[in-house]
Amino acid sequence: MSHLPRLIRIISVAAKYRLHHLSPLTAKSIPLRLVMGLLALPWAFSSVRKLPAPVRLRSALEELGPIYIKFGQLLSTRRDFLPYEVSEALQSLQDKVPGFKEPGILQVIEQTLESPWQSHFASVETDALASASIAQVHAATLPDGTAVVIKVLRPGIGEIIRQDIAVLKWIARLVERYVPDGRRLRPREVIDDYEHVILNELNLTAEGANTTLLKRNFENSPLLYVPRVYWDISRDNMLVTERIHGIPVSNIDTLRERGVDLKKLAETGVEIFFTQVFEHSFFHADMHPGNIFVDADNPLNPRYIAIDCAIIGSLSRDDQQYLARNLLAIFKRDYRKVAELHVECGWVPKNTKVVEFEAAMRTVCEPIFEKPLKDISFGYLLVQLFRTAGRFNMEVQPSLVLLQKTLLNVEGLGRQLYPELDLWQTALPFLERWNRKRMQPSWLWKQLKQNVPDWVEQAPHLPQLVLDSLNQHKQVEALNNTLSHVLTEQRAREERQRRSERRAMFAIIVMASALLAALYFGR
Repeated sequence: MSHLPRLIRIISVAAKYRLHHLSPLTAKSIPLRLVMGLLALPWAFSSVRKLPAPVRLRSALEELGPIYIKFGQLLSTRRDFLPYEVSEALQSLQDKVPGFKEPGILQVIEQTLESPWQSHFASVETDALASASIAQVHAATLPDGTAVVIKVLRPGIGEIIRQDIAVLKWIARLVERYVPDGRRLRPREVIDDYEHVILNELNLTAEGANTTLLKRNFENSPLLYVPRVYWDISRDNMLVTERIHGIPVSNIDTLRERGVDLKKLAETGVEIFFTQVFEHSFFHADMHPGNIFVDADNPLNPRYIAIDCAIIGSLSRDDQQYLARNLLAIFKRDYRKVAELHVECGWVPKNTKVVEFEAAMRTVCEPIFEKPLKDISFGYLLVQLFRTAGRFNMEVQPSLVLLQKTLLNVEGLGRQLYPELDLWQTALPFLERWNRKRMQPSWLWKQLKQNVPDWVEQAPHLPQLVLDSLNQHKQVEALNNTLSHVLTEQRAREERQRRSERRAMFAIIVMASALLAALYFGR
């Protein structure tokens, strides 16, 4: 098992920082608790054990590397779920991960561009401007004085990620084999999707392409600004982009000092999310506070600035349609529609009893909806709906995992900015407009025009396609006739065999009777 050393490393780090004291699950598992306790012995007198529990958790995630740091980043946005001390300690994972010194940034530039760094930059800051889980950035200026940032990958990060993915796949197989409903959760597919996403982060050219498309989608938008990419000096392991100047979205005190309308800012974040998902089908899927800044030049109508577009999500038209209709039905508490849509789109088996599913949804949701909408966590409601659907053998949809994670990020970020944020009131008008637009003749005509070129291109081939279809139909009919004939012959042979067996059995009975009679009368 090639990932065994990494697995041992993970368990050792957990023991070093005494994480078993933080988990109620391991506390109930005496063997695991004993193992963790034994592994923690080398650090029994270390200063590590005296650190507060939230700090130990953050330090462990930092030491374990990028996948675990990203998990901590997600947790840090959910202040409504976590104790304040934990979310505050994890906050530094957004952009204050310890950086690397070797190789130096100047050496990386020269190796990447195969020329002296002075040929491309007027100046480069050797100390990192910010450092995250997979890469770090350095400030620089171009020869014309333009301020830029240079993003470079951490050395050896690819191998660490691949080892972690191997461990997660091993755990996923155990979950499928030994955990009740493990197969329904489809953990291996989820890990496969995550592997694809995180490995894409190792290709900075792909990130640059995502950044360029996101910038084009929001060109001249008052909602979101995306920095420019300098393609002539960017490569797979180095990305050069425009340097932005904004207020970190987590710096709420500064936003207040600048007079920023925090309610408007929180609602704009929700609008950006739904615009990306339903208008563009291309959404920034790593919207933690370390990647989001605020342009406060117009404090009453602030604009977001997004960086780090390495993780991008996309939905098919069918996914968009089903998701929007499900969300609308949930917002309107139409549980019958939610149940029907789950069956229609195949998220639960076709033989699911809609009435029973509807009743289960109502039982879960109605107590939640008794609260004021602004007090309801949409993320929590989705968790409850998922658990309910799980009782009806709903399978995890790997294609929606990124979207669910992003929605949790958006809600956590919005509530951090404005605790009274009513995600429902902000999202519902958007979804209703989107649904109405799809029914308008202009939208239908637009979709028709988009398909016309394909239809025209296929037109010359239609006669042949029709003939092929007819021939295929004839072949299928002939095959059916042949199969019918074969089955008829088979049934006839089986019937003849049964008659022969009956005759043989009758003859045996007659002969046995005659033999018994001869023996009896012969006495």
